[in-house]
Amino acid sequence: MIDFRAAVEARDPDAITAALADDVVFRSPMAFKPYPGKAITAAILRGVLRVFEDFRYVRELSGDDDRDHALVFEARMGDVAVEGCDFLHLDENGLIDEFTVMVRPLSAAQALSAAMAAQFAQIQREATAG
Repeated sequence: MIDFRAAVEARDPDAITAALADDVVFRSPMAFKPYPGKAITAAILRGVLRVFEDFRYVRELSGDDDRDHALVFEARMGDVAVEGCDFLHLDENGLIDEFTVMVRPLSAAQALSAAMAAQFAQIQREATAG
């Protein structure tokens, strides 16, 4: 878990990908349908790195079994301030097998949706290139 947070804070896409289980399921704040698999999840997270500025985790909460984590973050996209939380579940090997993102306020969610929609063709190309 600490490795993932450090990888994100360092903006290191290879280390971020290494923290993901092959069967990770990503739940986006923009889509009801989850995205299964390491390739698409890693590509989405690279897209997020491209659209968020001044990203920082401000708080970390952990479950009793140390397999559930909530990482509260702040970022911006131009003039839009974003607050959110990454909810992570770790498998028995310490890799992320469930990744759910929530963002607020609504204006930030709308701006993120538009920014990620603009990234999606590249995200799909990266995911299939694997």
